[in-house]
Amino acid sequence: MSGLHHVTAITRDVQANVDFWMGFLGLSLVKQTAGFEDAEQLHLFYGDAAGAPGTLVSFLVWQGGAAGRVGHGQAAEIALAIPRGRIGDWLTRAMQHGLSVQGPMREFGDPVLRLRDPDGIIVKLVGLDIADAGWPAPPAHLAGATLWSEDAAATAAFLARFGYRPAGTEGGVTRLRSDRDELDIRDAAGFVPGIPGTGVIDHVALRVPDRAALEAHASALTDTTAHDRLYFASLYMRDPAGLLIEAATDGPGMGIDEAQLGRTLMVPPHFDDSTDLRLRLPQFARPGEERRPMRDLPFTHRIHTPEDPDGSTLILLHGTGGSETDLMPLAHRIAPRATLLGLRGRSTEEGVARFFRRLSMTTFDQDDIRAEAEAFAGFWRDAVAAYDLDADRIAVLGYSNGANFAGAVMALHPGLIRRAVLMRPMLALDPVPEADLTGLAVLTLAGQGDPYGVHAPALNDWLARSGADLDARMVPGGHQLAQDDLRIAADWLGA
Repeated sequence: MSGLHHVTAITRDVQANVDFWMGFLGLSLVKQTAGFEDAEQLHLFYGDAAGAPGTLVSFLVWQGGAAGRVGHGQAAEIALAIPRGRIGDWLTRAMQHGLSVQGPMREFGDPVLRLRDPDGIIVKLVGLDIADAGWPAPPAHLAGATLWSEDAAATAAFLARFGYRPAGTEGGVTRLRSDRDELDIRDAAGFVPGIPGTGVIDHVALRVPDRAALEAHASALTDTTAHDRLYFASLYMRDPAGLLIEAATDGPGMGIDEAQLGRTLMVPPHFDDSTDLRLRLPQFARPGEERRPMRDLPFTHRIHTPEDPDGSTLILLHGTGGSETDLMPLAHRIAPRATLLGLRGRSTEEGVARFFRRLSMTTFDQDDIRAEAEAFAGFWRDAVAAYDLDADRIAVLGYSNGANFAGAVMALHPGLIRRAVLMRPMLALDPVPEADLTGLAVLTLAGQGDPYGVHAPALNDWLARSGADLDARMVPGGHQLAQDDLRIAADWLGA
């Protein structure tokens, strides 16, 4: 059978994605995996209850990631098949959920509703002459996708090898039909090219029966890449207009490694399934399950509550180039029963995240430090209320740039932070203000071989002079963290 195997897009908010694709559309979550290329990237597959090829829509989770841009060289719409007589029911449902919807309108003779998922991806509900399973019922299968091409004729010719044949034109759209669905090619010549990122469709995958068919396509094409995705084998390629196309086999299928599809996080066999990995992956709740709603606060953040929490909280501030999850494995080892609240720095330098910008390796943007410290103080107050945290049992764990930032917050907002572990810190403020830090307990950990370690004493002197209860330690090693850091931090926090 020819047609679509799946469509893969990118989301920036896993919970909103699950709520739309499971909660609103009613599709089944049939697989959740750590990424096959990057284990720290969650990958979700939605479809019918059996996870059948031709029903699957998958999402790579770039939690809090930058938005892409739809342009030529990309798929721009996902079409789902519904019974023709249910267009009105879906229109009513969309309005009840407060969704913006266009239509009904007619395209190639079929009634169509157009709406957007939380990332802004266009979802078309296409009324077709298919069996009606009653109401409410999820869309039956993929009805197709819309491809934006700057060479529509070349794209159509390329797709012919996968069983797609011309089925008419309407406006600037050429329709191709397979045994089961349609691909619409919009002539986007002269339009801007697409940019990868959240809110865009990464690729469409076309069905092939087996590996032999994949090999035949590979031998006839150039610049292809083969992958074993465990649930199917695949071949990636670009059409003449630059569209990313995948060919995927029907088997082995989504059910080869779990009896109840989609209930368990599956880790590809070439990666270690570890607590560290699971802490880094975005968490979500299915519709109807108990959840902790994520609040819209000034910093992108991730919160993890252990199974047996002790009421304490560690706020985690990463080093240069890190993310909100970088310190979670380390923090979980240090304080296994603490709630972990990881933040992502909002300043960027050469494309990587920081809590404030540098002017040189050892001098810093003072205005940026002060502005971000003010935002952090607001985040702290809002997070305590939003997540019902015990303000008296919050400690900060910062590394490198995050540790320097925590030190600056102590100076600019004395009394906010009451307990902190600062790993590989230095004094960032210049000049550093006088502050009364009575009641603040601080552990600083400097590396004996750290090239930045010569700057740690200035911070320690200021902390002690300002009245902080300071425990300054020197540990073996350089700027990177080691087991001694974990042991000392765990003992200090537990004392």
